[in-house]
Formats: sequence, structure tokens, C-alpha cells
Amino acid sequence: MARKGIVWLYAYLLAGIADIALVAQDLPQYRYYSKPLLLLSLIIYFYSYTKLIKGSLLRKSMGAALAFSLLGDILLLFPNLFLYGLGAFLVAHMCYIVAFKLTQHFQFSFKKVNFIKLFFYNLPIYLPGAFIYFLINPNLYHLRTPVVVYLITILMMASIARERFKRTPAASFWQVFIGAILFMISDGILALNMFWQPVADADVLIMGTYILAQLLIVMGIRSHLVSSDNIIDKSRIAD
Repeated sequence: MARKGIVWLYAYLLAGIADIALVAQDLPQYRYYSKPLLLLSLIIYFYSYTKLIKGSLLRKSMGAALAFSLLGDILLLFPNLFLYGLGAFLVAHMCYIVAFKLTQHFQFSFKKVNFIKLFFYNLPIYLPGAFIYFLINPNLYHLRTPVVVYLITILMMASIARERFKRTPAASFWQVFIGAILFMISDGILALNMFWQPVADADVLIMGTYILAQLLIVMGIRSHLVSSDNIIDKSRIAD
């Protein structure tokens, strides 16, 4: 698959650097421009190299994940819209779960799943989530239910990313998996900073891990598509 729209990838990286600089310099008024440009650039980049799978469920799920991430980024610029931003990212994670499932070389069957083995494989993912919840729980109050639902969803997203091990090319697996873990770290720092106690340089750490997470997930899906064994397998990813 030809490399297309590379300029938008550079735009994403430049917007990310600019946004982190604005955060570090405590200039939030300018982030109304830099932050939306982040995901907008990544969306254009993603659509520029997936024209051959136009109309596929994979393209739709990834596009929706990025679009809801963009919406979440915008909503979180306004503190009073935090819950709506959380909801937007919740939908984004669910869309990523669909995309991660679609980019695996196997047919899923509940009969073949060893849930005990699966639990222990995912335990290193579950434990940090449980620990963060333990720390923030006393201060959640009326936000307890939406935060718990969000926490479960992002843990599921990271677990499905881990599930792709040996079911997709190695480059695709590691990019997506590391991206999912960085997404967890970003949201974990945000949760601790909001509901536990202030974290030093929290905003810089949140945005740094988030920017890299989104990029790695998109590049991981791209690696899956361009792999020699998987060039646009429409029988698996089409509607």
C-alpha cells in the first residue's frame, strides 16, 4: 500500500509538540487551536491511506474511534464538560475494541476460550486499573458510575490489544499494544490528578502519553494492513 498523506502525519506531530509546549507554558487559551488539530490531522492521515478499504467495518470503526477522540479532546478543553468528554472517549474505546478484533488472524469462538488462562494473561493490565480505582474511589462521589464504566472499557481495550499477540504481524501487535497501554497511563494520570492528589507536570505527562498512544494505534493498524499476508483482506474486514 502506497504511503499517502504523509504531510498530515507531520502535522499531527507538530501539533502535538505545540500543544505540549502550550501546556508547559500554561497558555491554555491557545490550545483551542492546537488540540483539535491533533486528531483532525490524524483522521485525515488515516483516511488517506485506507481508500482501498472504503466502506469496510474496520475503516468505519477506526474512523469513529478517531472522530470521538477528537470530540473528547474538544469537550475536555472545557472543565464543565468533563462528563461529556469522558463519554466521547468511552465510545472511542469501544470502537477501538471492534477494530482490534477485526485485525486478528483467527475466528473467535466462546467455546474455545479458556477464561481462567485469559484472566491471568490480562492480570498485569487489570492490577494497575484496580490500584488506581482504589486510590480515587473515595473522591469520585456522583461520578463513580461513569468512571467505573470508563475504567472497565479502557481495560477491555488494552486486553483486546494484548489478545492480538501472534494473531497479527509483530510490528502491528507491538504498536497497538504499546499505544493501548500508553492510553491507560494517560487516563490513569488524569484520574489520579483529578480525584486523588496533584501529580507533578500532570498535563504534560497526560498529553505526551496520549499523543504517542493515538499515533501508535493508528500506525499499528496501518502495519496490519500493509503486511505481506494481509493486504486488504476484504473477506475479513468488509461489511
